Amino acid sequence: MKFTIGRDVLTDAVTWTARSLSPRPPAPVLRGLLITAEDNLVSIASFDYETSAQLDIEAHIETEGQILVEGRMLSDIVKSLPNAPVTIELTESRVVVTCQNSTFTLATMPVGEYPALPTMPEVAGTIDGSVFAEAIAQVTAAASKDDTLPILTAVKIEIEGDKITFLATDRYRLSMKEITWTPHDPQISTSVLVKSRTLTEVARSLGGGGEIEFRFATEADDAELVGFSSGGRRTTSLLVDGEYPKIRSLFPEESNIYATVDTGQLIEAVKRVALVAERNTSLLMVFSNGEVSLSAGQGDDASATESVPVQMEGEDITVAFNPSYLSEGLNVMGGAYTRFAFTSAPKPALLTGKKELEGPQNEDYRYLVMPIRIPN
Repeated sequence: MKFTIGRDVLTDAVTWTARSLSPRPPAPVLRGLLITAEDNLVSIASFDYETSAQLDIEAHIETEGQILVEGRMLSDIVKSLPNAPVTIELTESRVVVTCQNSTFTLATMPVGEYPALPTMPEVAGTIDGSVFAEAIAQVTAAASKDDTLPILTAVKIEIEGDKITFLATDRYRLSMKEITWTPHDPQISTSVLVKSRTLTEVARSLGGGGEIEFRFATEADDAELVGFSSGGRRTTSLLVDGEYPKIRSLFPEESNIYATVDTGQLIEAVKRVALVAERNTSLLMVFSNGEVSLSAGQGDDASATESVPVQMEGEDITVAFNPSYLSEGLNVMGGAYTRFAFTSAPKPALLTGKKELEGPQNEDYRYLVMPIRIPN
């Protein structure tokens, strides 16, 4: 095998594909990138039994063939090369990478031991890439990072016709995001569970490339994979198996206390006051007299307070939150203003974004955060 390709194109392809390589692969060959050269296209693929990544790039191919080479090492090498054409050649059992005056020689891995790559599911419809990326950033704010509860590290994706609803929770906060898409079947009705980190990686790598093809099996017997593709890049992931908590009903339909605050001001205030909050301690918020007073820390060590103007509807209220959970929700709110909706002090707060202080709230993203008991 021998082919020549531009350094930037190769670097982009290898870096993207190598991103899916597991740091602790279940088999040594899964540390490798499978590179296939044929029909004037070079295909680069990675697979770890759970996720796969594949892309095709055009190259000048002198000799067709296939190699398996250590992925992270190849990624480091191509990123370090000068901006000039790169030649990759299989010589006996070694891979030689040449660029101008630089030459690297790598050992090959046994192609015959590499598992068959999964077949991409059929395209079910398309989603605008930027809309998808924003939705994933918002909903994954509430997804669990605790692998001992694998079902909560997933995002539930509910599909009804041209509407997709993303749902996530880690038991302490919940998020729900609704977007529209273009399904191939206007009557489609289904739901899938996909790992949060898979969706985050897809949004980061495919979200800026225009339309994303959303792929999943519509027949129950084949409903093990979900796939995404855009701009020649294709990735698959195993679906998460299990029963996701029924969290949609936990979002309150009505509230009797509302507080609207400038999102940027509140983010900065929370960041400053939380500096003195010890781990797992609360941030106290007192909504009263046209402002919200934030405070944290107590005793002789350190404490902080700060006030931010707020527009109130309803009676005054005092609540406490985990400052990290509050900040993570505010950072993805997507509006110049954030509206807090309360039913009463011990109940969760529902956060929604608003573009203007007097304008309507944006109902397509909702973030519900549980309060912390206020110590006596």
